[in-house]
Amino acid sequence: MEVDDVSVREQLFHNRVRETFICVLLFTCLYILSYLILTHFKKNADYVTDDVEDATANKIALWLCTFTLSVSVCAVLLLPISILSNEVLLIFPHSYYMQWLNGSLIHGLWNLVFLFSNLSLVFLMPFAYFFTESEGFVGCKKGVMARVYETAVVLLLLTLLVLGMVWVFVALLNNHSARESLYDMWEYYLPYLYSAISLCGVLLLLLCTPFGLSRMFSVTGSLLVKPRLLENVEVEMNCAAFEEASLSRTLNRGSTACWVSVNVEPLRTQYLGVQAKRIALEMRRRASPWQRNLFYPLAMLLLLALTVACVLMVCFNVLELLFDETAMPSGMGDPRLGTASFSMFGSLGAAVQVVLILYLMVSSVVGFYSSPLFTSLLPRSQDTNLTQIIGNCVSLLVLSSALPVFSRTLGITRFDLLGDFGRYNWLGNFHIVFLYNILFAGLTSACLINTLTWAVQGELIRAFGLHKLPLTVSRTTIPLKLLLANGLSKIQ
Repeated sequence: MEVDDVSVREQLFHNRVRETFICVLLFTCLYILSYLILTHFKKNADYVTDDVEDATANKIALWLCTFTLSVSVCAVLLLPISILSNEVLLIFPHSYYMQWLNGSLIHGLWNLVFLFSNLSLVFLMPFAYFFTESEGFVGCKKGVMARVYETAVVLLLLTLLVLGMVWVFVALLNNHSARESLYDMWEYYLPYLYSAISLCGVLLLLLCTPFGLSRMFSVTGSLLVKPRLLENVEVEMNCAAFEEASLSRTLNRGSTACWVSVNVEPLRTQYLGVQAKRIALEMRRRASPWQRNLFYPLAMLLLLALTVACVLMVCFNVLELLFDETAMPSGMGDPRLGTASFSMFGSLGAAVQVVLILYLMVSSVVGFYSSPLFTSLLPRSQDTNLTQIIGNCVSLLVLSSALPVFSRTLGITRFDLLGDFGRYNWLGNFHIVFLYNILFAGLTSACLINTLTWAVQGELIRAFGLHKLPLTVSRTTIPLKLLLANGLSKIQ
């Protein structure tokens, strides 16, 4: 009996060590990837200043931002890893090499992401911001530790302020729960704060994702080479070349004619932008007919299919919410992986779910940076200051940590939420979940219809050359025969 107990304890110990090693290895890879991404966007002048103290503070803040970004990437991969792990265990149920892939590992990964995401959002990112802005208390010796002390005091005061506001809000809703929260903060106090943060993230996804789904067509179109019917690269490249030559002559004349009162820096910036545009147009002109006539239509059809699939799945989830209680998002205590597929179409349906989840995340990021409120946060290569990096990391963390709840609420997947992700108070409210699905389906459909109608109209106007008409001429007064004749002549 004692031998069996020892063997069981050894097995549990080895399982725990293996899970810890896998989590550390995964997080290390994501940390390296996040550091390379931030290095690509950071402004190098902030880290090589003459002030050693400022440079050290900026480096520490950059390390905290790297940690936060790696947690964000891991939060995005939570559902895809869980769904694919379940399908792999269904395909290889008795494989010796797949024994490390189990429910305990997935459950532990969800708990770690939840812990680190809240830790980064509540403590690390505010600490990074206040640390870069602090200088130390008056009368104290200057240095990095003086900044740490001031940042810790400011962060403590901010924490007390936020917790006090949450306690007042809880007291207004339920006085009994507020009294208990004073004695048991972990059970009554923090769940309200977690629920509020998750609700803000899910609402932000509701606003950004439909707009991002419509913007994906224009963003993808700008990266691909359009057919000649929809785009005349020769004309655009000639215009860019003429503009570049004009700016070059202006800069040369300004440097030789001693224009003291003229600031040539804006002209130089404009010249570099036009030069980059011309180079990009030359590369697009050299594109093969396959790239021009096949890749662009396939990409547009793929984006349209993914968007329509998302809308149809949400509409089907709305019907399920009306007739099936199991369609409500809920938490799952013990994930039994390898017992049944989370899609009625098997492994193919699970692969489609993973693609749709990643597509929704990319669309939400595109919609976030395309919004007029957050355009200023858009990072630029080698020209993003530390404050913007902190803002971007916080925004991406809010979006990514809400992605599992967002996907399960919309019915994109039937994989229930693990760990503390399923403890949010508003998940059990039928009216909130039902209204959220209706709003997402309506906003996405409206944005998609608006984008397609305006895109088709704009491309037809450009293809027929009507964009060159003066504003005094109404395009609706032009006969249809003239439009068709003009378009056919341009195609020929």
